[in-house]
Amino acid sequence: MNFATILSDILIRIVAIAVAISVHEFGHAYSAHLLGDDTAKMYGRMTLDPAKHIDPLGILMMLIFRIGWAKPVPVNSSNFKNYKVGNVIVSLAGAIGNILAAIVCVIIMKHVNMEAVRDIASVTMMYNISFAAFNLLPIPPLDGWGVISPFIPYKYNEFIYKFESMSYPILLVLIFTNLYSIIISPIFNFIWGIVQMFYKIM
Repeated sequence: MNFATILSDILIRIVAIAVAISVHEFGHAYSAHLLGDDTAKMYGRMTLDPAKHIDPLGILMMLIFRIGWAKPVPVNSSNFKNYKVGNVIVSLAGAIGNILAAIVCVIIMKHVNMEAVRDIASVTMMYNISFAAFNLLPIPPLDGWGVISPFIPYKYNEFIYKFESMSYPILLVLIFTNLYSIIISPIFNFIWGIVQMFYKIM
């Protein structure tokens, strides 16, 4: 593989990661805005501008290890009319944004004949699907935990506190032992099925 090919691959991945991060974080910010919380908007985070969402170290980790992070969108759930419903919607909104972006990419792949555009769309589609699937894992601080945690009975508060305090070590062990791939596979395959369905019908 020559230098030009390596550079092209890196640039395509940077574009794909920037799109996936921007769509995901905008989803959180915009859904919170619709539900009555403008905290993210006040901080300039209700935008698709990647510069507002990308953490330089996080994107570098994504390029090297394919696992990284973005700047978390600030949300004040006390502004929601319904705390539980609001948390669930905002938590899911990021992944939904990634799924919609992946669907747009697969439509581009089907109808655009330019190889360069198709290559970018293909990589961007995969990053969006992966981003959605990974963030839906039910482990703090990922979005999947935000979906289920509001419905855990109060009597388990002590367990929740211990689980959340150990969440980063647990997540790191899952990632570096590749055990997370076993958990994430059903989620990834489900989202992949949705995206592929649009490829067939559009």
